[in-house]
Amino acid sequence: MRIAFIHPDLGIGGAERLVVDAALGLQRLGHTVAIYTSHHDPSHCFDETRDGTLKVHAVVPPFPRSVNGKFHILLAHLRQLHLTQHLLRTSAPNYDVYFVDQLSTCVPFLRSFARKRVVFYCHFPDKLLANGEFVEGKMRKNGSVLKRAYRLPMDLLEEVTTRNADIILANSRFTAGVFRAYFPSIKRDPRVVHPGINLSAYELPADIGSDPDVLQVTSDRPTLLSLNRFEKKKNAALAVDAFSLLKKEPVREGRSDLDSARLVIAGGYDPRLEDNMMTLVSLIDRAKSHSLTYNIVTPTTAASPTALPPFNTTTANPDILLLLNFTTAQRAALLHASSTRALLYTPANEHFGIGPVEAMSCGLPVLACSSGGPTESVVDAPPELRTGWLRRPDAGVWAAALREIVDLSGEERETLRERARSRAREHFGMDAMARALEEAVVEAVGMGPVSVSSFVWYTLFVLVALLSFFVGRLYA
Repeated sequence: MRIAFIHPDLGIGGAERLVVDAALGLQRLGHTVAIYTSHHDPSHCFDETRDGTLKVHAVVPPFPRSVNGKFHILLAHLRQLHLTQHLLRTSAPNYDVYFVDQLSTCVPFLRSFARKRVVFYCHFPDKLLANGEFVEGKMRKNGSVLKRAYRLPMDLLEEVTTRNADIILANSRFTAGVFRAYFPSIKRDPRVVHPGINLSAYELPADIGSDPDVLQVTSDRPTLLSLNRFEKKKNAALAVDAFSLLKKEPVREGRSDLDSARLVIAGGYDPRLEDNMMTLVSLIDRAKSHSLTYNIVTPTTAASPTALPPFNTTTANPDILLLLNFTTAQRAALLHASSTRALLYTPANEHFGIGPVEAMSCGLPVLACSSGGPTESVVDAPPELRTGWLRRPDAGVWAAALREIVDLSGEERETLRERARSRAREHFGMDAMARALEEAVVEAVGMGPVSVSSFVWYTLFVLVALLSFFVGRLYA
């Protein structure tokens, strides 16, 4: 089959990793795959989208992501509709099915005008990401009344357009449950397809020891690792606070390596995004408040290396290493290093969370919050089946769990490593995900051509297209 993936911003993150691995998996099963996006920066993306492994079409819209930091979702809708117009041109390639994720605006238009089936993959409802947060399993609304009024038609548009998808998938049972609760007009239950990972991408390259970027971040010091985008909601501050408490514990007999321990916080960093910049600044302030030293590093071999912030230091052997936009080799080296003791996965109520699966595939124990997707990937009990620790997001509780982890004997650590590898390969390998996705797209195509669109949808499309054009002209 010919399959087109549609993703708004092909940067570095869990959603992007899923799209890349899903496309790779279907491509390896013999399908022709292409990814369409409104933004793709070769200096800030996964290798497979840059080196030609996957065919990527970046259709740059004529208007911005925001206006003075506002109207993100409105402009996101317009950017995707601009991308949709590109796909609906008579000169555009013909596809058998469309795979859409993250933003559903284009779904009814692809069905109505391309007359093709659409599979929609729900990472998490955008209405909940923008409007509030989960506290003890319930939604707590944030934002002003004006913001909620602005979001109301956007949230309605999300529900209506998602409902038009022929098949709806969700990344976890947690997300599927939230979907059912907050999209009441959609009577179908999403089918759960857990993200899978390309296990070969986490293998150590033969020449990794000579890679200057790897040499930049590896160390024999006991290392705790955090892999997440530099965003406030990822709560890397929890890792800093727990690490600080662990360092302050008195040294136990036979366990004297805590003085030399370090924390590596690595992830995607986009200087265009205020949240990324402010999160980095807040982590630095937190490190200083705990009297912890830090350094900021970025890959030296990247096509366009990220400029280091002016508040960087050059401390020898810092307590905390902040790694911006890590390379595939750096990630593999940190996950496989014998000195790395655990992955600290700090987000609460994460929709799925690919980080714990990445760590387990490399035999690395995981400490994650006891909510959301990680409760489906990480096994905490019984101890004889354990692949990690699930704890509430409290620095003291996490410090106690880290003490358990660093105190593991060599034999206990090796047993846990093998158990984690086995679970990741059996349940979360890319082959399992690719087969589940193939089943969904085959089912969608088997539904046959979509009937001719109604006049209402046609009128709506024309109006939105005109709005896109005028907004584009305004900011061109």
